[in-house]
Amino acid sequence: MTRRAAEIRLDALLRTACDVIAERGLANTRTADVAQAAGVSQALVFYHFATKERLLAQAFEYAVEQDLARLDAVVSSPSPPLAKLRRILKLYAPAGRPTSWPMWIDGWSESLRTPDLERVSRRLDLRWREDLAAIIADGVREGTFECADPAGAAWRISAVMDGLAVQLAVHDRVISRRQFTEWVRLLTARELGLDPAELD
Repeated sequence: MTRRAAEIRLDALLRTACDVIAERGLANTRTADVAQAAGVSQALVFYHFATKERLLAQAFEYAVEQDLARLDAVVSSPSPPLAKLRRILKLYAPAGRPTSWPMWIDGWSESLRTPDLERVSRRLDLRWREDLAAIIADGVREGTFECADPAGAAWRISAVMDGLAVQLAVHDRVISRRQFTEWVRLLTARELGLDPAELD
């Protein structure tokens, strides 16, 4: 197998693993399930990943990297900090691809028991916080935001969004998307000295 063919096969396995995980959950996904869904031998799955834990961690990372690619596009854009902040708040809300938030929630849960997954989860989680903190700091420097602690504000905003997103994704009709959006705007505005209307 050429290097390029191996990369293509690995990409296909990761996509298949994400589909299986979305259906069965991380805890209930076996390497045999991924092999069967991909139409390959279980030995080939182990060739690429060595262990089930590594397969799950890499599949989780593969899925979440799609969210991070959208985040990177916002961060690297020439838009001013307020526009970037608005876009990040929209990106973070449970919307879009239906497997995205359930994958995050499942990943956090399994990270309690799986060291490989915990390392990936922590690294990807911190990326959101760091990029949000950087945008807040940029806004403070240009005078758009008032915030003495951009890193702390990023953590507090993210923590509230995480908690509300879990409720929205897991518990049907406990809160609405509209409530999620309003509450996140209210908190973010308080943290950054803004009028909530500026975050519409």
